[in-house]
Amino acid sequence: MFMFKGFHYLEGFTLFRGFIIDRMHHYLGKLINLRSNAGASKEELEKLHKERESSFEKWKRKPPLQVETAEAHVVSLQKQAADLLLEYDRLLEDNQNLQA
Repeated sequence: MFMFKGFHYLEGFTLFRGFIIDRMHHYLGKLINLRSNAGASKEELEKLHKERESSFEKWKRKPPLQVETAEAHVVSLQKQAADLLLEYDRLLEDNQNLQA
């Protein structure tokens, strides 16, 4: 009778150990997967940082075409404003001369 009870305890302990080993295998697989994904993410992040820095360096050396075009428009508008101001002053002077 004692041996029969011991057999059940041994059988239960073996099943418990099998369950623990199965869970450990499952969690180790997850851990390996997470670490490999984290490594890939770190590499991707470093690659993106390098791309951003190189893009910024290129932009600092030569601004994009839209910026150059906008600057040209600003200079043109400033010149037009100065010309219009001179013309306005001339017309004011002509008006004063005609009224006198």
